Amino acid sequence: MSTSDKFNLFSFTGKMKILHMSWIAFFITFYVWFNHAPLGGVISESLGLTKAQFKTLLILNVALTIPARVIIGMLTDKYGPRIVYSAILFLGSIPCFMFALADTFEQAAIARFLLGFVGAGFVVGIRMVSEWFPAKQLGTAEGVYGGWGNFGSAAGAMSLPAIALLFGGEDGWRYAIGITGLLSLVFSIIWYKNVTDTPKGSTYFKPKNNGGMEVTSKGDFYFLLIMKIPMYAALALLTWKLSPSGVSMLSAMTADLIYVGLAVLYVYDSYKAYSVNKNIFKEEVPEIHRYEFKQVAVLNILYFATFGSELAVVSMLPLFFAETFELSMVQAGLVASAYAFMNLMSRPGGGLISDKFGRKKTLLILTAGLAVGYLTMAMIDSSWPLVVAVIAAMACSFFVQAGEGAVFAAVPLIKRRLTGQIAGMTGAYGNVGAVFYLTVLSMVSYQTFFLVIAATAVLGFVTLFLMKEPKGEIAEIDENGQVQMISVG
Repeated sequence: MSTSDKFNLFSFTGKMKILHMSWIAFFITFYVWFNHAPLGGVISESLGLTKAQFKTLLILNVALTIPARVIIGMLTDKYGPRIVYSAILFLGSIPCFMFALADTFEQAAIARFLLGFVGAGFVVGIRMVSEWFPAKQLGTAEGVYGGWGNFGSAAGAMSLPAIALLFGGEDGWRYAIGITGLLSLVFSIIWYKNVTDTPKGSTYFKPKNNGGMEVTSKGDFYFLLIMKIPMYAALALLTWKLSPSGVSMLSAMTADLIYVGLAVLYVYDSYKAYSVNKNIFKEEVPEIHRYEFKQVAVLNILYFATFGSELAVVSMLPLFFAETFELSMVQAGLVASAYAFMNLMSRPGGGLISDKFGRKKTLLILTAGLAVGYLTMAMIDSSWPLVVAVIAAMACSFFVQAGEGAVFAAVPLIKRRLTGQIAGMTGAYGNVGAVFYLTVLSMVSYQTFFLVIAATAVLGFVTLFLMKEPKGEIAEIDENGQVQMISVG
């Protein structure tokens, strides 16, 4: 752990260099991941897509991230952020180039599905930042990482339509998409050559077992199995959307095979979880090494409502503003970017407030604001002045993104060696939320869509009363088998 107490955003040395490198890597993954949203109109026209097909692309874009974040979380805990983030940036450029070259809906759909892998990069930086910053600065640091990185989607909304117009012609969007892939490819090398997993002399704690999340009681093991179900249910929901009941991209037989495959995969996943945790059925885990899985579950639900809604709204907001206020592609992209633009301040703000006033209290206030924000957005229609609608979207996004910052201010304080896995599961729940919300959007009006998000925010608020404020110290075992105590407050 870095010993310096200074938090100077204008520094590019030591832990601050790691923070800046981390948010830039995250920024690029989001720039790539949502490069289609502001170009939706021209992409649909170029490929001859129906509105239903384009909405299907939005759902596909966030689907693979559900299992990817869990897997990437495990790989990060095992191999370290330096290798894993570099691999994501490098490999993520490939489906980006595939999408830029797509000529049919099927080709575009496969590319967008594979691009969901890029969205898993977020959890890598959560572990990296937690290795370099002390607990009293962790909320702020994770907030800067998440907020400035999330701004990649806003940067895409502001810049990619202009880049597409700069190249001109029907294929301008292809060049814009391709440039984002090139940027990802180049930065994968820059990242690898300029970061280390921990400060010099620090220990990188790894899970005792790989292949599943550790829990510390029998009750928590069964709770873990229950909390895995929504991740598989979201993939089943996506399959249904692509089946003959939806856009008919998959045959009924293929859909049935996927359903069976998901059920088998869940059973196998549960078996792996048992293999990792079977010792808890033979003997109790010493009190000093325990943690409560309900802490993870509450953060999962909150991230479902916060990040899940952000992913869904960022995907549809340019189209919402274009249709509601009859704006051009460039105008709608710029206006919609105001929602994600708030990430620069709100997510770091959520982390900072959490550091100052406590994790639970901060989350209660922000989740209540989240519900009110989406209730307000549900009222927006063409009769509203555009500037008022934009202000409402920005106000709502403050609570959304500050809530995300507050969630991940708490994640690294639960169990250090499991930070990647906990971040992976919590992050995956964000994508479960996105798949759920985007599926709802494909069946209802924009107004109902916003009301559904508000209702889930209320659910998140209620579950928060089960959360305990992280405090004191957590025990970790280093590579030499020695117990080390790490402050979480």
